[in-house]
Amino acid sequence: MSKEKLTLEQLKKMKPETIFAKGTLVDSPDGINLARTDRRVGWVAVRGGIHDWCIYAQNPHEGEMAWGLEQVKRMGDKITSEEHIKKLVPCDNEAFEMYRY
Repeated sequence: MSKEKLTLEQLKKMKPETIFAKGTLVDSPDGINLARTDRRVGWVAVRGGIHDWCIYAQNPHEGEMAWGLEQVKRMGDKITSEEHIKKLVPCDNEAFEMYRY
């Protein structure tokens, strides 16, 4: 997915369980703070079953970049900070309202 804003229309067009964005983040107060380990970990944005979506990140205590995308999707920690959500996946208000906490 490009850096254009995610829209509800785009979410509706995706198949459930689609990983539509991915990347890495630094687990630190200066990045996306999960546990202050300063490790680089993977994250994925996943479309849910009812046009909803969420972002999961690898547990930084598992080591740097230790998990593949599917493992992050299945076992990752959910990102719950609005600031961090919008930083990782820019989205319009309608799409943000569909974020699953």
